[in-house]
Amino acid sequence: MDRQAALELLQEYTQKEGLLKHAYAVEAAMCAYARKFNQDETKFGIVGLLHDFDYEKYPSPDQHPEVGSRILRERGYPDDVIYAILSHAEYLGLVRESLMDKALFAVDELVGFITAVTLVRPNKNIAEVKVSSVNKKLKDKRFASSVDREHIWMGAQELGVDLDEHIAFIIEAMKSVSDLLGLDGL
Repeated sequence: MDRQAALELLQEYTQKEGLLKHAYAVEAAMCAYARKFNQDETKFGIVGLLHDFDYEKYPSPDQHPEVGSRILRERGYPDDVIYAILSHAEYLGLVRESLMDKALFAVDELVGFITAVTLVRPNKNIAEVKVSSVNKKLKDKRFASSVDREHIWMGAQELGVDLDEHIAFIIEAMKSVSDLLGLDGL
């Protein structure tokens, strides 16, 4: 299991720039949490990179992420990686047991939301995004309405981190790849 093989798999199934950027952002956040919790950074990163790799071709809840999990199993990915990816889909009803499962669920929606907050800023620079701005937008149900706020709150709680600290942590993780995400300003 290595990042290059995971990246090639992601790019084989995903062409949309927005989905690729989301994968890179989740990867960065997962790697940051792996470092914080002294976990396997490569494994956490690959989970982040591949959590939605099948979404572009198989977006319906009856397919995603189950089709992807079968592909991963065929390619020899470990069971804990596959389970983490499956458990991030709340509608499957799987219990998030490991730290990796919980971290993926906690970062997935929040990464997308922070991206949306950044993109409405005049300079589109994540370095200018503050926790208070994210919290203000979280309260506005019309902003990024497709983002499930309940998942953001529940994710932080399951991971055992304060929401404000979680938001700040994810912003910092995303800053490390801001050029790749197109969030480094105009």
